[in-house]
Amino acid sequence: MTCSDSNGYIYDEKGIDLQLLQQLKEVERRRIKDYTQYRKHAKYVAKGNIWEIPCQVAMPSATQNEINGADAALLVKNGCIAVGEGANMPTTPEGVKIFLDAQIAYGPGKAANAGGVATSALEMQQNAQRDSWTFDYTEKRLQEIMHNIHELCYQTAIEYGTPGNYVNGANIAGFIRVANAMVALGVV
Repeated sequence: MTCSDSNGYIYDEKGIDLQLLQQLKEVERRRIKDYTQYRKHAKYVAKGNIWEIPCQVAMPSATQNEINGADAALLVKNGCIAVGEGANMPTTPEGVKIFLDAQIAYGPGKAANAGGVATSALEMQQNAQRDSWTFDYTEKRLQEIMHNIHELCYQTAIEYGTPGNYVNGANIAGFIRVANAMVALGVV
């Protein structure tokens, strides 16, 4: 497994120690390279390209355009079977095309990364009601929202002749929702 920050990446063939990583990054606000001080077998690569590491699942979660066409082709060549975007548009259009052409499971950020926006909406709803929800209640609501997004993208892709294509499912479903709202408001 591997994980990165803006300076480089770590590779831990025994698996990332998530508690250690959270302590270093979230609590102590340290650089990812410090992970290797505690896990001596792990390797740190400064300014390296994390997408060169063979993997089954890639989760770009930092910046826009972090996976370009060459990176996408390398991921596919190295056996990647799924990409779940955890950022806004982390894959370039050329990279997206490569993922779709290779028919790997590809969750575009507009669907896979919707949890942050959904959580903000839940917070606004909670505040408007002058209520206080437990973490578990909010998490349950978020899980329902994300499940519904998945189902909508999946079913819409099937309905419009591109089964399994979450890009099409998300784009078409989003367009239909906006179009229906515009019609309902008399804009169109």
